[in-house]
Amino acid sequence: MTGTAPGTDTPLRVGLVGYGLAGSVFHAPLISATEGLVLDTVVTSNPERQKQARTEFPDVRTAATADELWPRADELDLIVVASPNKTHVPIATAALEAGLPVVVDKPIAGTAADARELAGLAEAHGLLLSVFQNRRWDNDFLTLRKLLAEGELGDVWRFESRFERWRPQLKGGWRESGDPAEVGGLLYDLGSHVVDQALVLFGPAASVYAESDVRRPGAETDDDTFIAITHTSGVRSHLYASATTAQLGPRFRVLGSSAGYVKYGLDPQEAALREGLRPGPGWGQEPEPLWGRIGAGESPLTGGGDPVPTLPGDYPAYYAAIAKALREGGPVPVTAHEAAAALDVLEAARRSARDGVVVTL
Repeated sequence: MTGTAPGTDTPLRVGLVGYGLAGSVFHAPLISATEGLVLDTVVTSNPERQKQARTEFPDVRTAATADELWPRADELDLIVVASPNKTHVPIATAALEAGLPVVVDKPIAGTAADARELAGLAEAHGLLLSVFQNRRWDNDFLTLRKLLAEGELGDVWRFESRFERWRPQLKGGWRESGDPAEVGGLLYDLGSHVVDQALVLFGPAASVYAESDVRRPGAETDDDTFIAITHTSGVRSHLYASATTAQLGPRFRVLGSSAGYVKYGLDPQEAALREGLRPGPGWGQEPEPLWGRIGAGESPLTGGGDPVPTLPGDYPAYYAAIAKALREGGPVPVTAHEAAAALDVLEAARRSARDGVVVTL
């Protein structure tokens, strides 16, 4: 589903709501790097962030609240919601009711029910609604999808995915708030990524078991979480999201009937964006020493297995697909219904961790 896009020679005008980490590091640079998109307006009530946006994008307009956008709906072609999690649903709802297509940063909502209601609203209005799950375009994920498509591992038995960090000191802010309304904590932050990837790779979840802890002094919400998914396909996914990991494990360890694939290290695109680099030649590539390894009966830590060239990461592909969907119709890169399925798993994980039970979906 799409909105009404202007002619192919006219850039699609984007209103970006939120200019914190998500808005300034990810969305604004990727939007501005996408052919056919132009960053028209940045919404933030913070004067320093308004100044930052105008410095980084001299032609951009700024607004203090999202409500300032709706009277100008006919001047815009897309709204991107990159504000705090608790605002995702109300702002996306207002945008859709104003007749504007919407991209929402993950998680789209605090519950699967809210995500499906938002999807229904978009469908009723015939408007595009997509969720920014950028980790589908990580270099390691793209490489693993290729290996699976080529049958290099045989039948996959277990998928281990770790999104681990060592951050023993709290940073503060809504992401670490214990208020349920904030939809904070790692389960809904990094957990949104690892669960989405597992569902894309191995299909729907049949059951979920989770352990979730609050480790750091003064922390109010989970900062060390483990999720085990049994997929309807029979694959078992073991997923880790942690800010308290003193020794980092492999990003992926995938075990199959023929071989295993082990990959260490995070995709380089986030670090590059944080440093102010922008997509261009060589974007998303990593050096050979960081390549994963594939083999059977050997340890990659001692040089066992064969190196697997890592495909370049490609975050720009997300907004290129959004622009194409708006121009030509057809599928969006990540649907709200896919995001709702991931939220089903996250809600089950929260219940499992709380009650110490396996939750059947």
